[in-house]
Amino acid sequence: MDCLFCKIVEGVIPSSKVYEDDMMLAFKDINPQAPVHVLMIPKMHIDSLDGVNAENLPYVTHIFEKIPAIAASLGLDKGYRLISNCGYEGGQTVGHLHFHLLGGKKLGENIL
Repeated sequence: MDCLFCKIVEGVIPSSKVYEDDMMLAFKDINPQAPVHVLMIPKMHIDSLDGVNAENLPYVTHIFEKIPAIAASLGLDKGYRLISNCGYEGGQTVGHLHFHLLGGKKLGENIL
């Protein structure tokens, strides 16, 4: 498998880690769209939201349980946005499930 995010998990490609445990990794986006822009990924390879199933759901649940603490550690006490793109037309550019955590400024109501 030639997955960019799996290589980051393996340490083959470096990242600016924000949080890591045995189920997930959070790291700074290399092309930030807000003052705070972190990607959160499961350490198990899941292609996209469409690939979530009973076997890998604990990884996704774990990420969602950690989001408030990660956001707080980044100073996002006034709010944040969470985005997951799914598939080509949904704007997904890396074929590994990931969540964008954005904040650090007032974000507009429109996503596009």
